[in-house]
Amino acid sequence: MNIKEQIKNYTPFDETEEKMKEYILKWIDTFDDVLTRENEFGHFSSSAFVVNKEKTKMLVVYHNIYDAWIYPGGHADGENNLLSVAIREVEEETGLKTKILDNSIFAISALPVKGHIKRGKYVPAHTHLDVVYLLEADENDILTFKENESKGVKWIAFEKATKNDIADFIKPVHKRLIEKLTKKEFTNL
Repeated sequence: MNIKEQIKNYTPFDETEEKMKEYILKWIDTFDDVLTRENEFGHFSSSAFVVNKEKTKMLVVYHNIYDAWIYPGGHADGENNLLSVAIREVEEETGLKTKILDNSIFAISALPVKGHIKRGKYVPAHTHLDVVYLLEADENDILTFKENESKGVKWIAFEKATKNDIADFIKPVHKRLIEKLTKKEFTNL
C-alpha cells in the first residue's frame, strides 16, 4: 500500500491528528516527490515511539540539529515502507533491536526543521511529515549513538517526556503518544 493510502486509512487519535492528516494528504496532492529530500519544502520521515516492556519509559536521542531530546527517527529517502525505516533508524541511532508492537501507523505529525548546515551545505527550513510506529526494546540492552547525529541516547520515564530538556515542538507529540498508549485498546500490547 502506498503512503497516501496508508495516511488515508489512518484513524486520527484526536483533533490535532485530524488536522495533521488533512495537512499531510494535501501535501501529498501538492508535491510529486514527498519521499525524498529532493523536495526541499518537506518530505516524509519515519520515527519510533520505543517503549520498555512495562510501558513506563520511552527512548529518546539528543538530536544535534534540535539541540534537545526527541524520539528516534529519520528520512524516508525514497522508501515507501516507513515501518522498515523506523526500525532501521532506531538501530542506527541507538544500537537497539526492537520488537514491533503494531504494524500500523501509531501516530502522525508535521514537524518543523530549522535551517541548518549538514555536511558543509546549508539545508533550508522545511517540514517533516512524520509517521510514528510503536516499538518495544529491552531497556537493559547497551545503548550506542552516532556522534555526528546526536549527543546521546537514554530511556526516560513517561513523566519526563514533556520536561525542559525535551524539544519544545515535540512535547505535545510525546504527550499524545503516551496518552494514546495508555488508552484501553493499547493496554494489552
